[in-house]
Amino acid sequence: MTGRIPENILEEILSRIDIVEVISGYLSLKKTGRNFKANCPFHHEKTASFMVSADRQIYHCFGCGESGNAFKFLMRHERMDFPEAVEILAKKSGVTLPQRENPESVKAESLSNKLYKINELALGFFENNLISPAGASSRDYLLKRGIRQETVKEFRLGLAPGGWDNLINFLRSKGVPLSLVESAGLVLIKDGGGYYDRFRNRIIFPIFDVRSRVIGFGARVLDDSLPKYVNSPETPVYTKGKNLFGLNLSKDFIRDSDCVVIVEGYLDFIIPYQEGVKNIVASQGTALTVEQIKLLKRYTNNVVMIFDGDQAGEMATLRSLDILIDEGINVRVAPLPKGMDPDVLVRRSGPEGLKTKIAQSLSFFDYKLDLLKSRHDINDAHGKSKIAAEMLSTINKFDNAILKCEYTKKLAEAIKIPERHIVEELNKIKPLQNSEAAGPVFKKKRVEINPAEKLLVKFMLEEKELIEKIMQELSLSDFQDERTAKVVSAIQEMAVQGKNIQPNFLMNYFSEDEATQFVCETIFMPDLDDQDREKAVNDCINRIKVDRLKSKREHLHNEINAAQVSGDEQKLNSLIKEFHNLIKKGD
Repeated sequence: MTGRIPENILEEILSRIDIVEVISGYLSLKKTGRNFKANCPFHHEKTASFMVSADRQIYHCFGCGESGNAFKFLMRHERMDFPEAVEILAKKSGVTLPQRENPESVKAESLSNKLYKINELALGFFENNLISPAGASSRDYLLKRGIRQETVKEFRLGLAPGGWDNLINFLRSKGVPLSLVESAGLVLIKDGGGYYDRFRNRIIFPIFDVRSRVIGFGARVLDDSLPKYVNSPETPVYTKGKNLFGLNLSKDFIRDSDCVVIVEGYLDFIIPYQEGVKNIVASQGTALTVEQIKLLKRYTNNVVMIFDGDQAGEMATLRSLDILIDEGINVRVAPLPKGMDPDVLVRRSGPEGLKTKIAQSLSFFDYKLDLLKSRHDINDAHGKSKIAAEMLSTINKFDNAILKCEYTKKLAEAIKIPERHIVEELNKIKPLQNSEAAGPVFKKKRVEINPAEKLLVKFMLEEKELIEKIMQELSLSDFQDERTAKVVSAIQEMAVQGKNIQPNFLMNYFSEDEATQFVCETIFMPDLDDQDREKAVNDCINRIKVDRLKSKREHLHNEINAAQVSGDEQKLNSLIKEFHNLIKKGD
């Protein structure tokens, strides 16, 4: 159930919230009949099976079974607990939540919320240091790097001063336990005990999630000392491979332009963004991960990659290419000369220089082929073989047979090998399984429910008048599936209390995923014509009664066999009598 939050408050929030609007903030939904469809964000798929019902205010994935209402979507997608999801949607809907006066509620505040607050305090400390007299040289450094004062404010850049415990002392003065500061990744443990500041004498680049909460920090030295960057470790609120620097600022520009430019580092993002290239994100110096790509797919399916023109940048680009293609992204690459990065390019040639590179970006095929030709001799048989193998490993990731055919033909022409031989090599490559590309897929256990039980639940949810009729004919014990009985019991309870029986409200009664999944599956079952509905209801009731009777017979038959084996004559006679009565009842 819902704990301390009153049921009527939850229902009021859900009645004011449009689940289509909530989910479309994360996914690109397409109208299909009365519903909306998208690729599921909870498992890897290339054919959309994630459905959202505007009428019923629920979602359901026919691929992995993930289902729920608006609360459940936020909990799953944003990895938050139930009270956090309620709080966010309450603010969005304008519903005032009851005040928690119990001091124990403070202790119950989630660790994530505490870490967000500590990160925000730390950021305020870093910002104040940068604008203080002691930050003059750091401000000069940023100006020399082309970062204007208004950009410093927009990105909330800061300064970690020299010394070992400046941040520690500040957070202590705010009453923050050092154990939590350690959990936030802001301090390190000394060998002899105690803590010291992780970030010292460095420019601070705060990292925000898509909701503009501070989740981590990048810190750069002001000179040529090494390491150049120190970054936050992974924490309960920050995983490097699941976030993209600057997305909180650029997401609307990405959606509007239906394209995203991906660069590597903080300055590679900040300088172009400052100069007007707004549809941009930074991968924070790593090859893209599936999680980062799924994050981008909320806003666009078109990507232009601009990684540094060194060997590390080339390797990161190649690794990212395969993942992007496997995720169904239309990807292009804008290679840069060695020693050049987007930051330097914009400062030397202005934003038009970068825009020109983007306009001249290469298809994945041309980029990868050019790169392989620089590494292998295309006039040598072994070189051709290596080039073909590398290219085909990427071409094989396309689901579309026409694209595969065209790229295969293009490869044959490029390396001057008959197309049939290229096709022969392609056919040797085993098709990739989705789970191999995407990591673990959280499939729910599928157990088929009696179709008659499922259809009756659908009728009960669609027509309140049918609830009384159905329950006059059937008892809860007649429903053989535990999930069905649980859902029917909740529907009965809501009906007795005179509540509005809506699927998104009903889900608040269940803590189990299976019951929620069952409700959503019934909602997305095909509708029946009104003239067929009454007959279908009666048929379902009769079928459930017959199945119940059959189940009782089978159970008694097994009991009789057990009594015969044990030699319990008294029990045997009683069971046989009960069995005969059951047969007469069935007749």
